[in-house]
Amino acid sequence: MKIHISLLTALIGSCILPANGYGQTNTAPATTSTQSDKAYFQPLELSPTAYDVPYRIALFNPKDGEDGARVWSQTKSIFAYGFVAFGVLAALPEESTGWEKNTDFFGKWIDNVKDSPEWDRNDFVYNYAGHMYFGGVYYVVARKSGYRQWDSFIYSFLMSTFYWEYGVEAFAEIPSIQDIVFTPIAGWLYGEWAYQTEMNIRAANNKVLGSGFLGGLSLILLDPVDSAGRGVNYIFGRQLIKSGYGYFSYVPSQTPEGETDHTVYLHMRIPIGAAGPDEPNKITTINHVDDPVDKGIIGVSGSVGYTGLDSHWNVENGLYSKITLGLYFTPRVSLRLGYAWGNLEKTTGESIDYENYSINSQVYMNTKGRLRPYLTGGLGRQTWERDNDTANFQWNGGLGLYCKVIPKLALTADWLNYYSPSSKTYDQQYNLGLIYRFGHGEHNDW
Repeated sequence: MKIHISLLTALIGSCILPANGYGQTNTAPATTSTQSDKAYFQPLELSPTAYDVPYRIALFNPKDGEDGARVWSQTKSIFAYGFVAFGVLAALPEESTGWEKNTDFFGKWIDNVKDSPEWDRNDFVYNYAGHMYFGGVYYVVARKSGYRQWDSFIYSFLMSTFYWEYGVEAFAEIPSIQDIVFTPIAGWLYGEWAYQTEMNIRAANNKVLGSGFLGGLSLILLDPVDSAGRGVNYIFGRQLIKSGYGYFSYVPSQTPEGETDHTVYLHMRIPIGAAGPDEPNKITTINHVDDPVDKGIIGVSGSVGYTGLDSHWNVENGLYSKITLGLYFTPRVSLRLGYAWGNLEKTTGESIDYENYSINSQVYMNTKGRLRPYLTGGLGRQTWERDNDTANFQWNGGLGLYCKVIPKLALTADWLNYYSPSSKTYDQQYNLGLIYRFGHGEHNDW
């Protein structure tokens, strides 16, 4: 059982804060800022070349005004909450956490980290809804500090993998392969939605359905880390945790020569004191959509397949279902986590559960066309009867065909050959599926 308590801390802290919240937007004011506005925003001109290298990682080397100090401050606070969470988990009854009492926790952590990641069989709703939420919580920490979507995803990946999977949770269980992949990707989708939703609530005077209470509660749930930080600052009467933020905005303007001048701004907001100053009643904004790397690179697919199993298993070939979750970086390269499952028959007539999961990369050809042949390869495991103890490590490679229908949809068909060094077996998969891309899907100019 996994327990996060930062939300609880946020709720307690926010309950004792003044009702006024912090206004926020990801876009530039459409009108000239008033003197009151200048108390909150300091626009700095930023070169549009910030987007020239789409996959540049600015997280550790902010060059365009991103608020690295805020990210570091909030990261330290998250680690502090993690130590508290560990203490609470260790004190709870064994039947509620699954953590064995009188256990050498640090010895167990070393053993769990040394093992290769396995398929996590925790409760479905908790395992996926919970991880998506907290992946989004990490994402928003970077996003509200002026970082682009790509950097915010990288931050969520680092936190969910090394802070949680290989950190706090590794005291209890072996890291999970699908959590390592699913948490930051699904967190990207949820986190961007949460970020945009918070902007809308802030622009509506911190109200939801006309209610300040619902608005305040929503803001806590959308960003519990920031809410917890404000609560801690209020309790101690000083700004221990930096809860200001930065964000990019874009304003096109006409030059005297009739050309369009593209100006990108970085806006920084640092609350003064524990609660910060009052904010303007309403913020009018212009949308900014220049970022070339957004959630459109995320794709999910559903497939049907047919096995070609090695005779070593004494299992008949049959149909199965398969899902993948991946990042389609460009029309040339993608990376997918795939999971296949089905109920097959042994040669003796008994039924047996079949599972196969792997992380594969794809390299596509004819990238400007709709039909794109591709090579794929990766590694993973095959299991029987949903028992991780039966897992066989496998290398795989194969061929496929990708057919772009529209920017958000594509058909795919592939053949994969799996080789297990331990059992010296070769297994085949034949798949036919449909890929859905989020956001606007594939960029038309790629």
